[in-house]
Amino acid sequence: MELKRLGVLSVAKLEAIIMALFGLVEGLFIGALGTVTVSMPMYRQSPWGTLGFLAVIVLPIVFGILGFVFGALGAFVYNLIAEWVGGIEMEFKK
Repeated sequence: MELKRLGVLSVAKLEAIIMALFGLVEGLFIGALGTVTVSMPMYRQSPWGTLGFLAVIVLPIVFGILGFVFGALGAFVYNLIAEWVGGIEMEFKK
């Protein structure tokens, strides 16, 4: 079997969700780092606590948007190239 075309919108939606999850993980990491940093006496006046909190909200949104855009672009480019050289050959087991 050969994968000839990808649904651009379906790939974009899937990639947006996957990247938003990665953004959430990174946001949680930055949030935890900000919490630890703010608890240190030398960094008490640091904006890391606020930035860490914002990272948990902003990064999943930004990663999701970028995932959607680049997922759609990647599927579109795949469809163009697959017309020229053929799609990906796949073998399925029954």
